[in-house]
Amino acid sequence: MLRERDRPRLWRATFAVVGWAALVLQYIVMVGPTQGWGVVERTVNYFSFFTILTNILVALAFTGPLIDANRRLARWSASEGVRAAVAMYIVVVGVVYHVLLAPHWKPEGLMYGVNLVLHYVMPVAFVLDWLWFTAKGRLRWIDPVKWLAFPLVYGGWTLVHGLATHWWPYGFVDVDALGLGRVLAIFAGLLVFFLLVGVGLVGLDRLFGRAMRDSSAPAL
Repeated sequence: MLRERDRPRLWRATFAVVGWAALVLQYIVMVGPTQGWGVVERTVNYFSFFTILTNILVALAFTGPLIDANRRLARWSASEGVRAAVAMYIVVVGVVYHVLLAPHWKPEGLMYGVNLVLHYVMPVAFVLDWLWFTAKGRLRWIDPVKWLAFPLVYGGWTLVHGLATHWWPYGFVDVDALGLGRVLAIFAGLLVFFLLVGVGLVGLDRLFGRAMRDSSAPAL
């Protein structure tokens, strides 16, 4: 019989393996037999997908609790703010993919499985991890604003890299096709969506934290 304290560890170990495996397979498929400078170019492109960067954060957050608690990764992944921020990012990944990208892209074979893991399995697994195993009641309403730093930096990189190379990771950020003004408007809308998801997570955190405090309070 699995002890209750072992359940988070088993859950996180399982999805750490699944997440890292999917990221490695995606890299292999994307880079393929390319040689020379092409490897560098495709590697840069690989790390220019928000999906990839966020799934790396998710895999790290699953891995951190499995190692020595004194390690920097373990301390980083133990932070309630970090786990909530990563949950916000991966929720947006899943929703944006399902709404904006999935209708126009139908991967097959190995790519179908990798795509399923990165856009559906990992978002659900990490949100459940946050709900079940992360301490609640310590987040502040201002935190989602701070969490926007990551998508803001990503947006800046996407514009700089895209304008220099004319390669765009997603159709809805393609300045060459849509124009800078329209892309900036789309990005602003996405930032609002990030913020709404983050506020929702803080609301749940405070709700669950209050419920836990009430349940542990001594009866009068």
